[in-house]
Amino acid sequence: MTNKKSDDLVAQVWAAPAKLNLFLHIIGQLENGYHLLQSAIQFIDLCDELKFTVRSDGVINGYNSNLKISPQNDLTIRAAGIMQKQCSTQLGVDIEVKKVIPLGAGLGGGSSNAATTLIALNQLWGCSLAMQELENLGIQLGTDVPAFIRGEACWVEGIGEKLKPITLPEPWYVVVYPNVHLDTQQMFKDPHLTRNCAPIKIRDFTQQHTKNVFEPIACRQPNVARAFQWLNQHVPARLTGSGSGLFAPCDTKQHAEEIAAICPKEFIAYVVKGMNFSPIYS
Repeated sequence: MTNKKSDDLVAQVWAAPAKLNLFLHIIGQLENGYHLLQSAIQFIDLCDELKFTVRSDGVINGYNSNLKISPQNDLTIRAAGIMQKQCSTQLGVDIEVKKVIPLGAGLGGGSSNAATTLIALNQLWGCSLAMQELENLGIQLGTDVPAFIRGEACWVEGIGEKLKPITLPEPWYVVVYPNVHLDTQQMFKDPHLTRNCAPIKIRDFTQQHTKNVFEPIACRQPNVARAFQWLNQHVPARLTGSGSGLFAPCDTKQHAEEIAAICPKEFIAYVVKGMNFSPIYS
């Protein structure tokens, strides 16, 4: 977090990091349609940047320099609205988002933006909510939001609200975006989605007895299939989340950079560092 002077107000700039689902299983579904998940989430140093300027008139404005997102679909605006109601504050905020994390990639950009908004406004508006209270607000915005609020690499269960911190290696990754935006809601509605994975223990994850159940669905998209085939030729690849993004751990940063350098031009490759603690708290 950094501070920047803007007129007579201080604008605070906060990071919103991407994440990787190192695996993703669905072990059941509730009557209300929510899916019961098991996953392991780790952060990466690919970050959006959010600038918050507090207003005294209660108005919440959102500005996105890269994308056109309607207010009803802007998770930062929705997060600010939920926070404003929860805290009964008369303050407002201008939120400016500089997008770096690609949309529909399964990297959690929207959820991370929402989490950063809740954390930042909790401080800027003087709400003093505890982390569990923030997580309870976050789950209303998306299943990944509580993990971003917690800010630690974690084992995830339930609908995303049951988090257990875990310690993971922090390798360099190649992340490949196939330039395909996959809609999370549609992915979860797919009739071919596997929803009956057997529950596993953390030790099973460390033994690599895992997968991402969205992989075969995502690979029906030709660009995703081609990107997966290409990356797999160089290092074992996996889908992250319910989007189109692929990732692969590498032995060294140089190894990751060498792979990224030969990425076909139809895709976008990132070299990123795995992080067990979110940069939002650093």
